[in-house]
Amino acid sequence: MNTTVSIIVPCHNERATIRHLLDAILKQTYPLDQLEVLIADGHSIDGTRYEIAVFQKQHPKLSLCVVNNPVGTIPAALNVAINSARGEYIIRLDAHSMPYPEYVACCVQALQEERGTNVGGVWEIRPGAQTWIAESIAVAAAHPLGVGDALYRLSPRAGAVDTVPFGAFRRKLIGSIGKFDETLLSNEDYEFNTRVRKSGGIVWLDPSIRSVYFARASLIELARQYWRYGFWKWRMLRRYPETLRWRQALPPTFVLGLIMLAVLSPFFGLARLTFLFAIGLYVLVLLFAGIYVAMKRRKFFLLLGLPLAIATMHLAWGSGFLWSMLSRLAVTS
Repeated sequence: MNTTVSIIVPCHNERATIRHLLDAILKQTYPLDQLEVLIADGHSIDGTRYEIAVFQKQHPKLSLCVVNNPVGTIPAALNVAINSARGEYIIRLDAHSMPYPEYVACCVQALQEERGTNVGGVWEIRPGAQTWIAESIAVAAAHPLGVGDALYRLSPRAGAVDTVPFGAFRRKLIGSIGKFDETLLSNEDYEFNTRVRKSGGIVWLDPSIRSVYFARASLIELARQYWRYGFWKWRMLRRYPETLRWRQALPPTFVLGLIMLAVLSPFFGLARLTFLFAIGLYVLVLLFAGIYVAMKRRKFFLLLGLPLAIATMHLAWGSGFLWSMLSRLAVTS
């Protein structure tokens, strides 16, 4: 087989969505005989491997291999898959994703035309379950109040950016800047793209490269996800403080301000009034956003669901960021 593209996928307990990904890969316009799929599985126990095995029997023409990820983390999974990859081009996908049929072809074309060193596209975010809160989370994950200026969630024009979701690059890039950093259990893609840019490369966002991403299905899952994002973001910023963006500074600043005001409120009337004003204004802004989106989409559960989801994202991200700072200070003191 003349393998030119290796699709690498970190995976752990993804039985609910892994078939969506594999079926989407099967529908790619890029020649399947030039593709290989490497799924790095971190000890799934929910039947994920069974689903993959069933798919392999049904579609033996697609080169599909499961490699073990004994560490169990996402960056370790990516590196294990890269070690086994044979393709000239590496395309990362996610077990929660579903690439459009032209995804691989567009990635390869962008790399061949040298638009970027690492290229990626935009997300079409869909609910992770058929519930009102899951749909609210999906809407929040693509709303400016929830994600700020994260362009890959907002369908922008093509151009150079700080980071892209997933990413596609030539295999030789690994020899230049190294693999994914296994000391970062999240934000590993942003850190990788930071090294790309520092080496003189370009991270390119192309809206023609499209994929569906299934958001978390519950507020608890969403809170865990964004806590992890915030926690590991601080660890990455300690190495690259210049990469901090305004949207990333707001949640921890807001959470810290609320904590300080809450502590001072029993002793100072001004602190109490400021605390109540800040909470009231925040709730008012979220409710206004919920009303606007609910009326626009004619889905009135968004009146409550959107504010809940956005608040969960902000508070979890900010708290995780602050906890990461405090835990690091405790270690160094």
